[in-house]
Amino acid sequence: MELNVTKSAGIILASACVMALSSCGGGQGQMMQQSAPEIKTMSVNYGASELESSFPATIKGRTDIDIRPQVTGFITKVHVDEGQQVKKGQVLFTLDQVQYQAAVESAEASVKVAETAVSNAQLTESNKRQLLEKNIISDTEWQLAANALASAKAQLAQAKANLVNARKNLAYTVVTSPSDGVIGSIPNREGSLASPSSAQALTTVSDNSEVYAYFSLNEKDILNLTQNGSKSLNTSVKEMPEVSLRLATGEIYPLKGKVATVSGVINNTTGAATVRALFDNKSGMLRSGSTGQVLIPNNFKDVIIIPQGATSELQNIRFAYVVNDSNKIVATPIEVSNISDGKNFIVTSGLQPGQRIAIEGIGTTVRDGVTITPVDAAQTQAEQPQAEAAEK
Repeated sequence: MELNVTKSAGIILASACVMALSSCGGGQGQMMQQSAPEIKTMSVNYGASELESSFPATIKGRTDIDIRPQVTGFITKVHVDEGQQVKKGQVLFTLDQVQYQAAVESAEASVKVAETAVSNAQLTESNKRQLLEKNIISDTEWQLAANALASAKAQLAQAKANLVNARKNLAYTVVTSPSDGVIGSIPNREGSLASPSSAQALTTVSDNSEVYAYFSLNEKDILNLTQNGSKSLNTSVKEMPEVSLRLATGEIYPLKGKVATVSGVINNTTGAATVRALFDNKSGMLRSGSTGQVLIPNNFKDVIIIPQGATSELQNIRFAYVVNDSNKIVATPIEVSNISDGKNFIVTSGLQPGQRIAIEGIGTTVRDGVTITPVDAAQTQAEQPQAEAAEK
């Protein structure tokens, strides 16, 4: 009886030990599984790519002309509205014409008076000349008549000049557009006093048939553009590829532009030079004063390109996370090009073709020395559409 009890106790004890070992083994397996998380990886290889460098830009019309009156007067009529497309010579504003019309009439009357005075002086001078020729009067008397005629002619010329000036002032009361374009804001309406000395313009006419996108290049960018001075700036600008414009909405403007000029002077304050790119805008989609980003393409061949999210930076040293043959992470210092599209890096040193790098979990799961279970990101991406099709 005691033997059976002992035997039963041994069996129970052995079973407990087996269960404990199984539990321990399962925990260890679970820990190992947790220590090797699945991480997406990619193989790096040489390839060609076209990264785009983006630069904040301000858009301005080809011409932005402030419309200012050339005479002072109250606005009697506004003929256009904000945002309206206008043609060259189209009437924009009319100023009060009463005083200027009166000035024209007064000048016309002065001209008539001066013309009469010239006619009388001319008649007197002619008579005096005949009397002088007959020695009836002295030379001095005739000279006085001639001088009076010259004075009358001068007064007539002055009266005509005043008439021209008065007519011009009257014409200036009708303010017209100096070019084709789009009307900007109109701060002053009927009844407001308009003056050439006013700080605020009546409006602005922007010729938006073509627009300029102004952006800046720093000194390093310009040196890269000119290949450290081996080419002239003008030659470099002509050889630049067509550029794109990203609008404030994030969309890309459908027409390409061309860099037209780069200022020859670098601003001492900003350390940058102003660049101007020209875009066609026949549709009028782009408006003066808008903002966007100019995208300059950079064509590269036989380079290694990796996602920026697959790297980290510590004390100005950038690291990529190489997966070795044992699936262990090796933090590898790399050097990258200054040219970037905000999503990818061009690796100039530190990586070799055929190496695998982790592309997710950087700085959290993925660290130097961690063992992972690599998952080929390219293969996963290729299998995903097939899986979705099978589900449908």
